Amino acid sequence: MTNAQTSTSGLTRLRELTRNVEQLAGFDQVTRALQEKQPVTIDGVWGSACALMAATLARQNPPLLVVVCPHPREMDQFVDDLALFIDAEATIFPAWDAPVSGDELLDETYGDRLRTLKHLLQLQERSVGDQEDRLLPQVVVTSIQGLLNPVPPREELLGNSRSVAVGDRLDLEAWLDWLVTHGFHATSAVNLVGEFSSRGGIVDLFAPDWDGPVRIELFDDEVESIRRFDLVSQRSLESLQQVEITVPGATSTDQEFFTSYLPAGSWVLQLSSDEAETAVSQYLARLGEASSLHDLEQVRQHLQQFGMAQCWALAPGDIDTVMHLSMESVERFSGDMDQVRSQLDHIGQDQELFLVGATQVDLERLGRILGEMQVASARQIHYVLGSLSSGFRLVDANTLLISINELFQRTEVRRPQRRRQGRAIDSFLDLRQGDLVVHLSHGVGRYRGLQLIAREGESEEHLTLEFHGGTHVYVPVSRIDLVQKYVGGSKRRPKLAKIGGQSWQRQKQAAERAVMDVASDMLQLQAAREARSGISFTADSAWQQEFDASFPYQETEDQEVSIKAIKADMEFSQPMDRLLCGDVGFGKTEVAMRAVFKAVDSGYQVAVMVPTTILAEQHYRTFSERLTGFPFEVAKLSRFSTTAQQRAVLEGLKCGRTDVVIGTHRLASRDVQFANLGLLIIDEEQRFGVEIKERLKSVRHRVDVLTLSATPIPRTLHLSLVGVRDISSLETPPEERRSIKTKVTRFREKLIREAVLRELNRGGQIYFVHNRVQDIERVAAQLQEIVPEASIGIGHGQMAEKELEKVMVDFVAHRFDLLLATTIVESGLDIPRANTIFIDEADRYGLADLHQLRGRVGRYKHQGYCYLLIDRTKYVSPTASRRLRAIEEFSEMGAGFAIAMRDLEIRGAGNLLGHEQSGHISTIGYELYCQLLERAVRSLKNLAPPLSTDVEIDLPGSAYLPDEYVTEQRTKLDFYRRFRALDTFEQIDELREELADRFGTPPEPVERLLILARLRLEAAIWQISAIFLEDGYLVFKGRAAERFKQLNAQNKGRLRLVDAGTLYCPLPPEQTSWLEMVALLKLVLQPNEEPP
Repeated sequence: MTNAQTSTSGLTRLRELTRNVEQLAGFDQVTRALQEKQPVTIDGVWGSACALMAATLARQNPPLLVVVCPHPREMDQFVDDLALFIDAEATIFPAWDAPVSGDELLDETYGDRLRTLKHLLQLQERSVGDQEDRLLPQVVVTSIQGLLNPVPPREELLGNSRSVAVGDRLDLEAWLDWLVTHGFHATSAVNLVGEFSSRGGIVDLFAPDWDGPVRIELFDDEVESIRRFDLVSQRSLESLQQVEITVPGATSTDQEFFTSYLPAGSWVLQLSSDEAETAVSQYLARLGEASSLHDLEQVRQHLQQFGMAQCWALAPGDIDTVMHLSMESVERFSGDMDQVRSQLDHIGQDQELFLVGATQVDLERLGRILGEMQVASARQIHYVLGSLSSGFRLVDANTLLISINELFQRTEVRRPQRRRQGRAIDSFLDLRQGDLVVHLSHGVGRYRGLQLIAREGESEEHLTLEFHGGTHVYVPVSRIDLVQKYVGGSKRRPKLAKIGGQSWQRQKQAAERAVMDVASDMLQLQAAREARSGISFTADSAWQQEFDASFPYQETEDQEVSIKAIKADMEFSQPMDRLLCGDVGFGKTEVAMRAVFKAVDSGYQVAVMVPTTILAEQHYRTFSERLTGFPFEVAKLSRFSTTAQQRAVLEGLKCGRTDVVIGTHRLASRDVQFANLGLLIIDEEQRFGVEIKERLKSVRHRVDVLTLSATPIPRTLHLSLVGVRDISSLETPPEERRSIKTKVTRFREKLIREAVLRELNRGGQIYFVHNRVQDIERVAAQLQEIVPEASIGIGHGQMAEKELEKVMVDFVAHRFDLLLATTIVESGLDIPRANTIFIDEADRYGLADLHQLRGRVGRYKHQGYCYLLIDRTKYVSPTASRRLRAIEEFSEMGAGFAIAMRDLEIRGAGNLLGHEQSGHISTIGYELYCQLLERAVRSLKNLAPPLSTDVEIDLPGSAYLPDEYVTEQRTKLDFYRRFRALDTFEQIDELREELADRFGTPPEPVERLLILARLRLEAAIWQISAIFLEDGYLVFKGRAAERFKQLNAQNKGRLRLVDAGTLYCPLPPEQTSWLEMVALLKLVLQPNEEPP
């Protein structure tokens, strides 16, 4: 970093500021008063300086420092600020957002409160002379509202806690009963807080105060191991020696004050403000359960039992202040780089300057930009990695703190890492009895369950399928690949196929011809594109690397792969035409921005075309903010723009002054001329009309095109189009994104009121979607009557442009609480504070629309809520009911790629392949259609067929997953499918490890499944298709005569080659056991290896 301190040394120097505060007049009196448990007041402290004062007090080593914020929303911000001034983890004790209900075990607030209380109990119990624990100060950050909520008595919390350690004896049945009694839910696989799963001698458990779930394995009644495991993979991560489980009381007796948990000698720092009283009054009124809360005056009396200091920005005149902090606010910066330099040089004279940034790249770049300044050459600038909510000047210390966000007028959204809950759902795993399936040979049938069938001494599970006329077909799980769940995308349900009939074969042949045509057309387009020359953008510059690294979150693996593919396309000399698809909130915009920057950095202009004016506004703000600090001009062109503004933008595009333009279909108008267009980004292309699409076709020949789609393309379709259509797919959510709690309910005033007040209590905003303009005013009046505390704004597409723009801008600026709108909010509005959405008359919407609307919330640190409202008197059809239940059940992030989004996937397939293909998809099912398409592509490209591991091995002996080993049918089906898909020996070893980890040592039938999987791979190498017993012989059937000759030669006459596709191996008379036959098979298939 040029002429600047590194971020590490800058942080060390910044933390020395606490020593400056200790030297200030009055600080000794403050600490003396706190030690004597006397109230004391500190004046002149506001914003981030409050954290500096807290850090200075914590350095005096009280047993505990409790910081009380005036509002719950300020706690996270305070914790971030505090980390700049002291090396200590601060624990948060949150307030309840809503009255405590019966499902509190699942509430993250409950877990956070419980974790803090247990932490405080440990502090109380530690010995006074234990210096090791006192190396770092202990800080708890809470709010007045958090202290108003009662806590359970210490004795109850201790009584409801149980420790489990390796080597302990455990009465498993009694212990599980204890969990159920205290609100835990038994389930087949743990995905959520408050769940447990018991499988033989293995118990999985996710306690509310834990960061992740734990697996406890017993040998008889002794705890053999305790392991933390991953929710998504269900695999173990690390071993533990001991865990403590704390459960809520069977009957809630919360009545104690938080202060009863504080160690003796603790200090309290209350951050006071004039608005604190109002905020508390609003909280009490909104919660509606004031009788169960403590009285504010009582809370203050309990706090005064400890040393208590009040921090004021400007203390009331009737309060005697002991200490005054000489602090000034920081000037407002323009955001322009040249002006920032001059402003910093001016205000930084004779000052020590600390610049705080969220990423190392931000700091390094700023160091280079400011390197020639006077303050930099005098070594007065320190660069610090961290988060500072508001800068300030400490006058007595001649020190100035400024955040980079303040320099460039950026806002920072805090999205902390959270516990991952849930996992993506494979549509096949949701197979329930009665569901439609597709048998590749017989057609559409109905699934009737799993059945264990014994035959000639061997047992194997079979899928029972019912066809036309009640005919049943039993498919062994070893051939589970023959069965697919029917996903058709059509409202009309197909008829069950007739066994032995010809219609299924005709339908399949018609679909095969259709996919061959589709593949042929796509390959022709691909060839035409490859024949043209296009723009070759430059490789990543230093600026590009800085821009990429300044992204404040961790990219997902899918994002990284997509960015790499897009950049490679852009650097290549042929024009790019790539589709980027992903669920709402999965980070498509950031991926597109990397492409935008690359194009502009290479000297070209970029046009971003979106379907709605609202989305244009949102993208304009996002792009402008993300590109702040670089000399790029971003403009917008939509109906929100005035005539004069449009004229200025058009001129800027024509002369090359404007680098990036974001607009609606207005961008396709003939009067829009570019000086040097290099990249066109199209968002949701299918929502534009035919005329616009035709104009875009001509552009595609000349410039690089990136199309974005929130309509997910399923992996099966994606893979079948590899090498034909360039597709990048974002299938995994960002780590910090959280699932959205979804509830289907009748329209109830009490529920709406409680949900709105909960959001208001945490400083958030609310969407209420009502899709009829004619009575939207009536709904607004009804909502105002239900929640008079909330301010309401109305927005819909029939409003005048300026009026609608003002509503949206006001909502973004939080000038009102609840936006009552039509589905114009479906795309475009990305407001981190809005985390509750109501969808009125939800039964009128399709599954895809519901999912897209729900994606508006859950983008910030708070839990998102979605309420699907149904008229209280309306009859709901079974189809609508199933649709609503599906989206309620699959609320995990990424559910867009699961069964809950099947109609959206079909829509995505239609957009990509052409809507005429939907008939074939409806006839033969989606998965089979994708398989046929992949086969057609490989055929037309003259690619060799992939190595087939489809080997049928029929030997006497039972090979299956016993019910007592894997209890849940969905999990069983998952493993059977995975067994069938194994194609490397490493995968077999990994699967065995997973089975042992999740369910214990595999029993004999499971070991046989694993052995058969190995034999199947060995046989596939020799292109064997079947192995079975016949009259004292092992018979091998195959597809390649040459390979059979080689196998026969290597076995040195042990085998008999009957014909080109049949080998016989005589069995010794005494060799009849299953293991002996397996040993002989291995000897035949691995002739060069010595027998064991």
